[in-house]
Amino acid sequence: MMKIIAIEEHLATKEVLDAWRALPPDHQDDSLEIFDQPRIEECLVDLAAERIRIMDDAGIDVQVLSLTTPGLSNTGAAEAVALARSTNDLIADTVAGRPDRFEGFATLPTPDPEQSATELHRAVDTLGLKGAMIFGRTGEHNMDHPGFRPLFEAAAELRVPLYIHPQLPHRAVRDAYYSGFGKEVDLALAGPGIGWHYETGIQLMRLILAGTLDRHPDLQIILGHWGEVVLFFLERMESLDSTVKLDRPLRDYFRQNVSYTPSGILSQTYLQRTIEIVGVERVMFSADYPSQDVGEGRARDFLECAELTPADRELIAHGNWERLLAR
Repeated sequence: MMKIIAIEEHLATKEVLDAWRALPPDHQDDSLEIFDQPRIEECLVDLAAERIRIMDDAGIDVQVLSLTTPGLSNTGAAEAVALARSTNDLIADTVAGRPDRFEGFATLPTPDPEQSATELHRAVDTLGLKGAMIFGRTGEHNMDHPGFRPLFEAAAELRVPLYIHPQLPHRAVRDAYYSGFGKEVDLALAGPGIGWHYETGIQLMRLILAGTLDRHPDLQIILGHWGEVVLFFLERMESLDSTVKLDRPLRDYFRQNVSYTPSGILSQTYLQRTIEIVGVERVMFSADYPSQDVGEGRARDFLECAELTPADRELIAHGNWERLLAR
């Protein structure tokens, strides 16, 4: 049977949840309210039999575990370093206990970029994790801020991918564009409705325009949600080629440095459009557990029903991820 590896599958620890909730209100990420539901929290902290049962129901053979949004972007630097180490140790122990069912992405203490680079080296070289999950902005700083260069240098040196996961837009952006409908609707609009995705796509664009992928031409990035809006607007964004001085046309970065996953949005239309733009070699699978419901075999059904050759189906299910790690 076709092996399916899902690469955006989340966890949280009681330690991290407590740290998030203890932050001052102006440092808290309001998306915690989305996860502040007993079922979601139980799924996030469970790394045992129930998680595996749900994987089996969905038809998923392996989860690549990662800390959920907002990561450690909003904590103090010293606390972020300690939490990153303990979280990565837990992920590594979980993988060691069931290497047939789990792999892992590192958690990075991005409030301290130098320590982020150090922890990425430890997570990959010592713990055997496969790369890192990062969350765009850290505080007021976008990912292209010069202070984060050690992180990208470390990823490039280690030849491991960085998965950019959504977080809520900056408060001023939320106030300007995602407010006025009541607290619950405002949060949904700024979060999974659309705000998360514009925010994440813009972070990728800033990395490209700042020359990060020119300095590290082999660095590999992963985006969920079928490219976080920007992929499907690439033809329009190519107008930047005449203005921005980069080493390559914009399209080349999207085809050579970025891979794409569905994050549980199991749309055959989006799948085919993504393949049309960047090629099947740039598509991998993710279920976005536990935020998305892909139970009762839906993950496997999505791939088995897709208009793909058997070889291309295997690439998306596991082959592209394995090839990326083989670097």
